[in-house]
Amino acid sequence: MSVSEQWNEAFTSNYGSPRLLLTEGKGLHVKDGNGREYRDFLGGIATNIVGHAHPKVIKAVEDQIKTLSHVSNLYAHPQVLELAKKLKELVGDDSARIFFCNSGAEANEAAIKASRLTGKSKIVAFTNSFHGRTMGALSITGQPGKAAPFEPLLPGVKFLKYGDFKSLKKGITKRTAMVMIEPIQGEAGVLTLPKGFLTAVRERCTEVGALLAIDEVQTGMGRTGKWFGYQHEGIKPDIITLAKGLGGGLPLGAMIAFGESAKLFTPGTHGSTFGGNPISVVASRAAISVIEDDQLLSRITAFGELIINTAQTFPKVKEVRGAGLLIGIEFTEPIGSEILAALEDRGFLVNSPNPTTIRISPPLIAVETDVNDFLVALRAILVGRL
Repeated sequence: MSVSEQWNEAFTSNYGSPRLLLTEGKGLHVKDGNGREYRDFLGGIATNIVGHAHPKVIKAVEDQIKTLSHVSNLYAHPQVLELAKKLKELVGDDSARIFFCNSGAEANEAAIKASRLTGKSKIVAFTNSFHGRTMGALSITGQPGKAAPFEPLLPGVKFLKYGDFKSLKKGITKRTAMVMIEPIQGEAGVLTLPKGFLTAVRERCTEVGALLAIDEVQTGMGRTGKWFGYQHEGIKPDIITLAKGLGGGLPLGAMIAFGESAKLFTPGTHGSTFGGNPISVVASRAAISVIEDDQLLSRITAFGELIINTAQTFPKVKEVRGAGLLIGIEFTEPIGSEILAALEDRGFLVNSPNPTTIRISPPLIAVETDVNDFLVALRAILVGRL
């Protein structure tokens, strides 16, 4: 029985049928059930931030699970206090207060609930955005095809065109509780914003008293060359949401609120059974240490520029977008799935978020040889299609 057949016998069909059975991974590399090796240029969709089976992450998890695995949020534990302290350092704001959960959708749900505590209920989001598949997060996701089967969703959500400066004044008003925006729209094909747009959104939110929430689920934890995507414009949001790379490969999400926004949650207003559990927390702290100790951020921007500048010259490439190691390569034809399969044959795992685009988000431990080998493989595939 094939992998797909075994999958279909066991699981609901919301993910489709995977072709590969991955059995082990180390660093940037993974192996399938036949022992064939691939370079993971998807990184669990921007999740395995320091790769697979990093020794520091393994040691942290092994040591922790021997002593304390779960205590609920009725009690504190040293590991969650240490990670919270580190995140406050990374955002550079002592007013920050953190709510830990398990995923990006949960982090965004927390932001939605926090916005309701302002006394207002209107939310502004953006076309093509993706904030998760739970009902609240889906309600502010600007992809009608994903949302339509589950209507009616939360009322009072308005979608503005992503990157449209002219829409901000009319679209964000004194009735707006919160604006939620991604610095880069990963699920839409890695769409980027014009310079100054986040600053303009920040200014408009300040004018009307709306919260500005930045969804950093894909862009956070160094993926774009800075710890958080919003830091490229030097703005100060009211809320940021994190997941994916935050956990170093384990389930962990967070909502971080700043200033007055940090006071919105009071005892009993929200919670998460496993949020901030010791195992995920130590994995996160270890992954952050790897990024810092190995100075990975110092090379991420250069890698992104190398990929963008090189891939843009390839045949059949319409546009290359992104920052750091979150890159979308759009083709002149709907060949995304074909290119994905061809790269897989050449030992690279990527994904295709839409018919004309492939996305790459490899672990930050990638080295220049990995990047160059990927570019050589992609060029050969595209030249071979001429």
